[in-house]
Amino acid sequence: MDIRHLRYFVTVAEEASFTRAAARLHLAQPGVSAQIRQLERELGQPLLDRSGRSVTLTEVGEAVLPYARAALTAVEAVGQAVEEFTGLLRGRVAIGIVSGGGAYEFDMAAVLAGFHDEHPQVEIALTEDTSERMLAALTRGELDIAVVGVADEEPPPGISLQVVIDEPLVAAVARDDPARTGTGRTGIPLAELRDRPLISLPRGTGVRAVLDRACEQAGFRPRIAFEAAAPLFLARLAARGLGVAVVPALSADVVSAYGLRTLEITQPPLRGRVALAWRTGCQAGPATTVFLDLLRTTLAAPVLNRRTGSLGSPSGD
Repeated sequence: MDIRHLRYFVTVAEEASFTRAAARLHLAQPGVSAQIRQLERELGQPLLDRSGRSVTLTEVGEAVLPYARAALTAVEAVGQAVEEFTGLLRGRVAIGIVSGGGAYEFDMAAVLAGFHDEHPQVEIALTEDTSERMLAALTRGELDIAVVGVADEEPPPGISLQVVIDEPLVAAVARDDPARTGTGRTGIPLAELRDRPLISLPRGTGVRAVLDRACEQAGFRPRIAFEAAAPLFLARLAARGLGVAVVPALSADVVSAYGLRTLEITQPPLRGRVALAWRTGCQAGPATTVFLDLLRTTLAAPVLNRRTGSLGSPSGD
């Protein structure tokens, strides 16, 4: 079996198009199509359904895809293992970061730039998406590492997590909001948000999962008036009096600049957690291993538990 055939097959599956796959591979479309048909003849089964407007996987193709990706990874790792003896790291690392992740305390751009300076021959692919979709992409092998919001204590099967941010969720409101009545009030019970228009991160994010689950357990459905991926944009909407933004704890500078007041959500207290996630049970390439070690060192300092004021060790080892 020619490794090129597997590479063409994986590329077409990812692009859902022979035309886009050929452009990505810098080849002519008829050549890509012919090579994949040769692979299908060798296997004795069709891998791609060409009958629709876009190319989709057949049932056999779905089963073959993870093994094709694993074979390509193994071949790449062979070359990387040899190159390690020369001190030159090569390869590709696919990283995902939760939507709006640039607003968090760690500087992912600086981490990426430092890694690129140290290992210029490593290709870095960066994706921003919801936590739910990125965890699924990790499981399928489409991502190597992801920074995700998490709602559950236990990671999905085959995934390891290391918490890098653990902070309370707060209700951010305009200065004249009725929720601020009462001298020195610093918290708000979740039940008080039952009939309020809420401004939230979209479904598929860790914070939204925490909110939806807590409301369900409290016996009501949250009334979501606005949703967006960036926590700071949610804060701006709240500052305009459009609702109560449920967001991770905001810095004093943001609260002051936007003219907000924040109340920690209580009864029950809700927490927003961001974690570093990676696959377990499979051999990662050298480039992925080096970058993961860098992230675990850079991002995984002891996590500040803002509710108790204590330092907690990262979990997920």
